[in-house]
Amino acid sequence: MCGIFGFVGKEVSLNLLLEGLSRLEYRGYDSCGWAAVKTNIVFLKKEQGKIYQLKEKLKDNLEERYPLSILHTRWATHGRPNKINAHPHFDCKKEIILVHNGIIENYLSLKEELIKEKHNFLSDTDTEVIAHLLERFYQENLEEAVFKTAKKLKGTFALAIISKKEPQKLIGVRKGSPLIAGVSKKGYFLASDIPALLPFTRRVVYLKDEEVVILTKEKLEIFNFKKEKQKICIEKVKIKKESAEKKDYPHYMLKEIFEQPQVLEKTFSLYLKEGKVNFPQLNFKENYLKKLKKIYIAACGTAYHAGLVGKYFLEKHAQLTVEIDVSSEFRYRKLNLNKNDLILAISQSGETADTLAAVREAKNKRAKVLSICNCLGSSLIKESNGFIYTPCGPEIGVASTKAYTAQILSLYLLGIYLGLLKKVLKEDQARIILKELKKIPFYQKEILKEVDKIKKIAKKFSRLGCFLFLGRGISYPSSLEGALKLKEISYIPAEGYPAGEMKHGPIALIDEYRAVVCVVLKDSLYEKMIANLQEIKARKGKILGILNKEDKEAKFLCDEVIFITSLKNQDLSPLLVAPVLQLFAYFVAKNLGCEIDQPRNLAKSVTVE
Repeated sequence: MCGIFGFVGKEVSLNLLLEGLSRLEYRGYDSCGWAAVKTNIVFLKKEQGKIYQLKEKLKDNLEERYPLSILHTRWATHGRPNKINAHPHFDCKKEIILVHNGIIENYLSLKEELIKEKHNFLSDTDTEVIAHLLERFYQENLEEAVFKTAKKLKGTFALAIISKKEPQKLIGVRKGSPLIAGVSKKGYFLASDIPALLPFTRRVVYLKDEEVVILTKEKLEIFNFKKEKQKICIEKVKIKKESAEKKDYPHYMLKEIFEQPQVLEKTFSLYLKEGKVNFPQLNFKENYLKKLKKIYIAACGTAYHAGLVGKYFLEKHAQLTVEIDVSSEFRYRKLNLNKNDLILAISQSGETADTLAAVREAKNKRAKVLSICNCLGSSLIKESNGFIYTPCGPEIGVASTKAYTAQILSLYLLGIYLGLLKKVLKEDQARIILKELKKIPFYQKEILKEVDKIKKIAKKFSRLGCFLFLGRGISYPSSLEGALKLKEISYIPAEGYPAGEMKHGPIALIDEYRAVVCVVLKDSLYEKMIANLQEIKARKGKILGILNKEDKEAKFLCDEVIFITSLKNQDLSPLLVAPVLQLFAYFVAKNLGCEIDQPRNLAKSVTVE
């Protein structure tokens, strides 16, 4: 989950290089570092903490220009977050320097071998093993040492490597962790993700698994681990630099919450043509989809909650049996999959380690894979039979917002498409659902106008130290997502539950010091939710109700209320509940002085198990 950035070419200022790295800080931010080679001199600076702290230490050198650099922002796995464990790492001679994203699973046995060979280790990281292996194999040819080292490593890794002895060369290695090369007039770049490259170029090469890229000022070459030369495919990124910037918002998260109506409208423009749903990259024969009876969903975190919403909708409107697992459990279950089964994998980044592993396990059993993903060049899309792209643009805030609602909308459209194809959803029913679905961006904008009211309510609830989120039916996933958002950015203990389970344990938590957020909608389960509100009220719980407009009965049972538009089809309500709960979590965290975009211990893309 760390961020890698590198450059070789015409000299670039350190200030610009740090700007590129800062665009990867959502991938990890407990320590960072920079190394460069210039006129056979190695420059190195590492710092515990965030990139602005590193920049402060280097303030006298920011306008200095360097032809060869590697940079890193870390999310700690092996070894505590401190200056010693921060990347880059050296070999014994301090001639070979590298940065790493991933985990080396066999680092302990390799370390023991290297210690016996008199290699001296300074850090507690698994990464330093790689530097010493490169030293072992180095014989005046850096790429040969890289190929030999890659064969010895088990696990996942993206590497950027430079050497004092070959100051014109930058080498990147990818196995299971993302790495992208950028092509520009200034030279060549390496980065873990597209946003870092946007200030410099939109021409990129997505490295495939088990590939090595060798970059010099003059050329770019790619080889696989067998040292076979690979074809270079340069793609143009359509994302604008401005889309990865905060603009006038205090936080990325708030900006991305407010972008949701536009993201949904973009999604409609991609997949809704003349009133009909169409997925150009689905790549499945209609006959196969017509016969489909079961879907397995695999996802993690927020994407898992989107999948749960999709499960309710697909079961109801496409009459499919839907099983859903968090990816880390899916991959270790003994599922009896076959060539007729469909796995639906959901991931914002397309690099989520457990979801990729689940997909690979499914493919080993000959199952087909459909993915919902926000990154076109990602591993997930490349490994899927077909995909649905969510046009969110970069999502920089660690707590996912716009990607979540885009995933839900994609699942709704998929449910309508499959329901019609299987002839279990009538044309007029589909038209009614789509007509209301297209109004959702407008209804979201209405919610976003209530930001001051939500801010005041959040201030009142910020003093409470424990939260319970409750919902029934298709609102249950909303309760899970609301609790997750609050936990992620405010660090307040919060749990999401189906309201029917409240009496099976969670009710023991309720007293005048606890908050209960209830999603109470005018649907078939409304009366049951009213009973839940009565039970909470009797125990002095502080209730925040997410209610439909004009709901007076539930209103009088709640301490505070946030209203959303009443929908004819309440199956679509998660798209309205989401921005309410996101804004609530945001303002609670802001009141508590938390780091909203970069919450402690978290990173945006979980690329390690």
